[in-house]
Parts: sequence; structure tokens; C-alpha cells
Amino acid sequence: MYGRTQFGIGQILPIAKKADMTQARLNPAPRSLERLTKPLQRALQHPWVSGIVRESAVEDSLQALHPLLSLSQVRVRVLRVLQETPDTRSFVLQPNALWRGAQAGQYVGVQMEVNGRRVQRCYSLSSAPGERELVITVKRQPGGLLSEHLHTEVQAGSVLTLTQAMGDFTLPALLPERLLLLSAGSGITPVMAMLRALHASGYAGDLLFVHACRTPEDLIFASHLHVLAAEWPSLRLHLHFTAERGRLSLEDLSALVPDLASRPTWVCGPGAWMDALHQHWQQAGYSAPLHSERFGTPPVVHASTDTPAQVLLARSGKQFETQGGASLLEQAERAGLQPAHGCRMGICRACQCTKRSGTVQNLQTGELCSEPDQAIRLCISAARSDLQLDL
Repeated sequence: MYGRTQFGIGQILPIAKKADMTQARLNPAPRSLERLTKPLQRALQHPWVSGIVRESAVEDSLQALHPLLSLSQVRVRVLRVLQETPDTRSFVLQPNALWRGAQAGQYVGVQMEVNGRRVQRCYSLSSAPGERELVITVKRQPGGLLSEHLHTEVQAGSVLTLTQAMGDFTLPALLPERLLLLSAGSGITPVMAMLRALHASGYAGDLLFVHACRTPEDLIFASHLHVLAAEWPSLRLHLHFTAERGRLSLEDLSALVPDLASRPTWVCGPGAWMDALHQHWQQAGYSAPLHSERFGTPPVVHASTDTPAQVLLARSGKQFETQGGASLLEQAERAGLQPAHGCRMGICRACQCTKRSGTVQNLQTGELCSEPDQAIRLCISAARSDLQLDL
């Protein structure tokens, strides 16, 4: 029986077609280096290799060779940082070859190490699909762990790790003849990606874009919006500044969009505003669909229990005790554990795991789940009995 050996890139590359590692090749273009990863992946799957080579060691060696190289991770280099408003920045990113593309309106998980802790947060892409460079636009949130770090520490040349694109807030393949894009605050980010995609495709229908923010100085993408409005006959742009006119009300919206009941709408903004729009659509019985991307934490069922529960992590053997109505993610963090997570609102599924046994309550819907071997999300699930999780 052979022991498990940690191999580096020098031992693996000969198996992967004996790549020439001369000094002249230590800093080639990323795309040239990325061509090495496919033969490496094939080599690591060989029975003679997989038993003795640890993939993480190869990942470390690849990253030392070039920071964008990876067998499995989407890594991106920050090319430029654009100051959109005093508290919002856009990060222009060059992805490696593992990036599979995105649809307008989707988001990515951004993974970074902050203060010795691996953190992931979700940010919408503001670039149009098919562009060679990706763009995420991040509003600095007071006390926001990753948004603060992105604003203060990340600059041109920094390398980040992304998930593949996620989310169902997208435009249909067959576009309607009339569209309403509606956003407020930093909810403009995914909607801007849609606007850019529609412009790039030459959309010639009736397009109305309504955006609300506090002041003209808080308008993200201001210059690009005005350029699009000036050169694109299909686009009607309406900007609502709440410091001057108050909150964009349903009455304001109905006056701006007389055919609101029959115009397909895509909307993203703060949670309470979104809730009011959905309630209005339902009560008014509008025939046109309302597609939304929630910006902020969805309503949570404030369920509580005084009975403590023991949570066993089956794979690691660790356990912790929960009490009260807080989510499993919060309870685990209080116990000093660091489960993988992302949005903390039940959207990205980064914290999803399998519940082998026990009962949990969904904090968004109040629904109880006692069936074994069910997928749950730690950030929106609370223990209602002793649990065993596949973690």
C-alpha cells in the first residue's frame, strides 16, 4: 500500500504532455497558461495519479505559477475600479477560461479571505452578456464585511474568486413588444445589465426605464444612462429623485406608466418597496407579469423555541447546540464554526446541505420539514429538534 504523496506542478506537468517550464514561459498570457489545465485535469483522473496526488496541492502550484490558473475555480483579475457614486464602485474583471458566461440579470458569489476568514457575498453583474470583461457594481454598506473590503483593499491587479453565474431574474428569449424596467437605489445593478443587453441586441420595442434614487449624485451609471437615452430611440428614461419628490409611490408609477396593468415588468429594489409592488399587482389583478429580484432580506418568520437542540455535523464529527429562533447559520457561527455561506437570505444556495435527520423550520415560510435526506439552506432554517447534517 502506497502512502498519499503531495505532488507539485513540477511532478504533474510531465504527465500532462511535458509542458516546457522555461523562464520565458513563467509569465505568458493567461489564456496560454489556461490551456495547461485541461491536460492536467485529465492526468489527475488517471488511476495511477488520483491515488497519490492531492488536487489542492496542484491548485496551490498553479496559483503560484499564475494567479488566474485553476482546475476548478473561476478566478478574475481586477482590471479597473470605477467610482460610480461616493459610495458605489464598479469592478471591471478579466475572468479565466473556466467562466461559462451569464445572462443579463444574474449574479455571482464573490469569495475572498477577510481577516483570516473565507467570506462569500453575492453581487449582480452589471455588464451585458457576451462581453469579454465582467463588471460587478458594489455599494459600500456600513459594517458590510465584504463590501467594505472591496472598497478599501481591492484595486487594479487584485485577483478574486467567483462562482459561476446564478439566478432566475432574466429576460425571456422571446422579448415582448413593451417592457418596463423598474429599479431603486443599488437595485439598478441587474437592471442595468438588462438594459445593456437590450441595447446590444438592437431591441426596437417600447422600452421604459424608471429608476428612483435619493439625489442626482446618487445615480449609479449616470453618464451611461444619459448616453443611452440620447442615442437609443426605443428607450424612455425617467429618473425620480426622492430627496426632491419623496418616495416613488404606486400613484406616481401609475401616472408614469398608464398601461402598467398590461406591461411586462422587471423590478429590483429595497425589500419593503418590492413587497408593496407585489401586493399591488395581486390586489389590482394585473395581467402582465411582475418579475423581481429582491434587494435585501426577505420577510422572516420570527419563530422561537425554548427547547435546545443538538446539531451533529456527520462528516466532520463536530456538534453545537441551538436555542431560540436564530438560523442554523447564525447558531453555528456563534459556536465558533464557519460554514460556507453567501447571501445569507436564502437565494444563492452556498450554504445548502443535506439534513439527514431531524426537524427544521423554514424562516421565510414557516414550513416544517421532518423528512430525512432533504436539502436545506442554513441561513433560512432553524432547528426544531436534534439534527444530523451532512457537513
